[in-house]
Amino acid sequence: MTNFDRVREYYNIFNEDERLINDNSGRLEFEMTMKKLQKYLPNSATILDLGGATGVYTFPLAEKGYKMYLADLSETLISQANNKLSKNPNENIISCDVVNAVDLSIYNDEQFDVVLLFGPLYHLLEEQERNKCLEEVYRVLKKDGLVFASFIPYLAGSIAIIDRYFRHPEQVNRENLKEVFNSGKFNNSSNKGFQEGYYPTSSEIEELFNKNNFNKVSISSIRGFAYEKEDNLYSIQDEEMFNEIIKLVDDTSESKELIETCGHAMYIGSKK
Repeated sequence: MTNFDRVREYYNIFNEDERLINDNSGRLEFEMTMKKLQKYLPNSATILDLGGATGVYTFPLAEKGYKMYLADLSETLISQANNKLSKNPNENIISCDVVNAVDLSIYNDEQFDVVLLFGPLYHLLEEQERNKCLEEVYRVLKKDGLVFASFIPYLAGSIAIIDRYFRHPEQVNRENLKEVFNSGKFNNSSNKGFQEGYYPTSSEIEELFNKNNFNKVSISSIRGFAYEKEDNLYSIQDEEMFNEIIKLVDDTSESKELIETCGHAMYIGSKK
């Protein structure tokens, strides 16, 4: 079972509020995610940002006129979100709540047009937990509602654990390295760094959502072939060339090879 205390403690320390602005990899992830949202979101919607941390997407979407509900497992992150909201009030941000993604009982049936699931699937180790999460997402979505779910693909995640060993050998041993390659589950052997993680293939993600009554709209890599080339990308001075590369990143983002190997990916589905 997922140790939610370990996950919560990690995010109490990790600077999630600035993760997507501290470096170019985060910048590209944010910009490409917003591009996906702009492409598929309806013109107006009530949105649950589940696992939304300090509201990295909640606040800009509220600025665009969407009615936003922010929810996260971490009391610390929700406190930070409330502090931001007190300094920059926005009537489109309806609530910021401490919520576990497997229990959305504070929300009503068919309350939301859209659920953003940008985080919980990184950590839910057990199939029954993932099913419970998606059952709850299905319940709170309106008819034909959309879910946007990010995940860490199996190869990208597993290979990253080897890179983690080079940088933080106390977090990786032979046992948890073999386990992540065998099952897609990572259990950090230290209490520092990213804790329990789940790395599914894109086919496993599609199957998970399908059996929980969602139709696939798309599965794509978020950073695509620009993954780990972000510093070079943002150093381009030729604006037309930059825009052309971004277009190509977007155009090729549904390539299965890129999905499986290029960092975070996104599933978009509609409620059956």
